[in-house]
Amino acid sequence: MTIPYINLGLQHKHIKDEILSSIGTILDNGQFILGDELSKFEKTFAELSGAKYALGVANGTDALFLSFKAIGLKQGDEVITAPNSFLASASSVIIAGGTPVFADVLEDFNLDPEKVERAITPKTKAIIAVHLTGRPAPMDELTAIAKKHNLHIIEDAAQAIGATYKNRPVGGLGTTGCFSLHPLKNLAAAGDGGVITTNDDSIYKYLTVARNHGLRNRDECSFWSYNSRLDNLQAALLNVKLKHLDKWTERRRTIANLYYEQFKDLPMIAPHDKPYEKAVYHTFIIQSEERNKLKEYLAGKGVDTKIHYPIPIHYQEAAKGLGYKKGDFPITEKQAETILSIPVYPELTDEQVSYIIDSVKSYYK
Repeated sequence: MTIPYINLGLQHKHIKDEILSSIGTILDNGQFILGDELSKFEKTFAELSGAKYALGVANGTDALFLSFKAIGLKQGDEVITAPNSFLASASSVIIAGGTPVFADVLEDFNLDPEKVERAITPKTKAIIAVHLTGRPAPMDELTAIAKKHNLHIIEDAAQAIGATYKNRPVGGLGTTGCFSLHPLKNLAAAGDGGVITTNDDSIYKYLTVARNHGLRNRDECSFWSYNSRLDNLQAALLNVKLKHLDKWTERRRTIANLYYEQFKDLPMIAPHDKPYEKAVYHTFIIQSEERNKLKEYLAGKGVDTKIHYPIPIHYQEAAKGLGYKKGDFPITEKQAETILSIPVYPELTDEQVSYIIDSVKSYYK
C-alpha cells in the first residue's frame, strides 16, 4: 500500500460541484474584491473563533504582520515566540519592525510559560501564543503573564482552526488571532489566504483600513498601508468548506485517538488531548529516539512522513543576527531530532489508518 502524507485533491472530490457553482456565481456578478462572499465568510469565521470580528487577509503571515502594526509595534520592541514554529512566527515580527525573542517549549511543542516570563524585558511588547500542531497553547498562564507585564497576546492559530481551550475557541483569547488558509491547513483555500480575529473595536477599525491600502473610501487615504485582502473567489470556496469543517475535524480527532491508543505503549511519545483541550491535529507528531530509522522504514512500507520542523528557527541562517546558539533551547533542539509527522488527514480510509498503525508497530517489533 502507498499512502501519501497528504492528498489535497481528495478533499474536493465530493464538494467540487458546489464549489464550482459558488465560483461561477462570482464570475457572473463580477464581485472579485471585498464582496458578499467575503462578508459572509468573515461573519461565520468570527462565530467559529469566538471573536467579535474576523477579517480576511492575503495569507497567514500578513495576519501576523498586520496584527503587529495594529498594536503599534515599533523599532526596538521585542516579541516573545517559540523557536520550533514555522519561521513566519518570527519573520513577521522582523518585517513589522520588531525583534523576535525566543523561549523554549513544553513536551506538547507549545510555549513554556516559565521560560516566557524569564524572557521578558522592558522592551517586550507582546507574546505570540503559537497553537502548534493544532493543540492550544497554555493560555491561562500566558494571559496572566501578559496582564502582569501589560503585554499583548497575539495568537498564532495558523494550525488550530476549531481548537478549543477550556471550552473557548482559539482566536478569541488574545488581542488578535491569526489564521492561515494555506492549502495544507485544516480549512484550506485554493491558494494562499489568511484571517485575523479580534474583540477589540479599535483594532478592527484599524485593520479594515490597513488591509486595503489605508483607504477610508474609494478616493481618500488615511495612512500609507498594504494590499492584503482575501479574494472573494477564495471566500466562496471557503464558505462551502466551512459546512464540512466540523466533520473533517472529528475525523482527524478520531484518527489521532486511534494512533494514540495503539502507540501509547511503544517506546516513543504520541500526542493526546489534555482534559481541558480539544486539539484539531493539523499534524500528528510522534517523538522517537529512532526517528530517522523509523522514517526510512515507513517509507519502505509506502507510508510517506514529514518533519515539522527539522531546523529550529534560531538555527536558520536568517536568524544569525539574533545572537542565539546551539544549546539555548534544549527542549526545542531535542525535539527537532526526534519528531516525525505521520498522515492524519480526514480522507484517510480505515484501511489506510490500520496500515499506518501496523507499519509503525511492526518497526518496533
